[in-house]
Amino acid sequence: MSNELREIRINPIVPTESVLVSTARGLRPRKDEKPLVMGTDSRIAECPFCKGNEDKTPPTLVSWPNEENWSIRIVENLFPVLSNKQQTQSLSFGLQHVIDGYGRHEVVIDHDNHSIHIDHMSQEHIQALFKIYRDRMQFLYGTDARIKYVLVFKNFGPAAGASIAHTHSQIVAMPVVPENVANELYHSHIHFQKFNQNIFSHLVDEALTFEATIYDRDSGEVRRKIDVGQYVIEKTKRFIAIKPFASRFEWEVQIFPLFPQADYLECSDEDLEDFALLVKRTMRRLNNVIGGAQYNYFLHSIPHGDEFNKHRDSYLWHLEICPRTSIPTGFELGSGLFVSTVSPEDAAKRLRDVEIN
Repeated sequence: MSNELREIRINPIVPTESVLVSTARGLRPRKDEKPLVMGTDSRIAECPFCKGNEDKTPPTLVSWPNEENWSIRIVENLFPVLSNKQQTQSLSFGLQHVIDGYGRHEVVIDHDNHSIHIDHMSQEHIQALFKIYRDRMQFLYGTDARIKYVLVFKNFGPAAGASIAHTHSQIVAMPVVPENVANELYHSHIHFQKFNQNIFSHLVDEALTFEATIYDRDSGEVRRKIDVGQYVIEKTKRFIAIKPFASRFEWEVQIFPLFPQADYLECSDEDLEDFALLVKRTMRRLNNVIGGAQYNYFLHSIPHGDEFNKHRDSYLWHLEICPRTSIPTGFELGSGLFVSTVSPEDAAKRLRDVEIN
């Protein structure tokens, strides 16, 4: 790809969201996020998430494999963004509208080892982690009809918003569906109504089968060549990791199932065994390419409620992994247009070609 690539790419799933790919911007002086220097201590005496410090957190809600000798542990968040303990009535005054900030906010202590990175966890452990997400989401949906959406996400590193170094993720159950999920549902449903096709599955099929050469009408020179599989990072039996064509973040990767499934809660243990392998290998690739990756990941799944049943054929749950390698600028904040200084094609090739153990 040319070092002078400048083009605005439209997100095919949410067309109102676009990305400016401007590789020449990568040559300018800018403020990058420094790679995270990983510690080596398996336990820190003052860390509230380390084993032996259970009295420094709220009581255990869920643990694996057991509470006494846990490797994964869920507790309530001490500083919740939503809570079921302090409720206020919904209010409207003029154009202003307030919805009760009701919900649940829980912390998942991903591992008893303070300094471990997810790509160094065993496949069995990662599978157990994503099973705990699934089962806890099911519990939260099943015990409170006011919950419309349960979001699982992970912040790793200060640049990604993590306030505690010990590896952890979070679960937030909320009374509303987040706007980005609602947009995915809306646009994918419109696509399905027009073409009788799941747009997520269509994108996966294109990544595995589509190739094209686009020529300049006047000169006949090749303007763009799209090769089969150039956005595919890796594929397993049940899942695929893809570099989005319109990547919001320079090293963003998304993982999709290769089978039609809108609801993450319907994943079997066998599915999650395969999924865990791809998550581990994808994170290893990211770390080997960019080093000390600071990132957010989050699960998007169909919301629960009868009103969302119409989306079951048009939606596909997925994991989005967003490494944070640069600080947003005024242009990005003011325009809402993400800027990527690395072409998705180049990033995909580097991630695909890197050697991993």
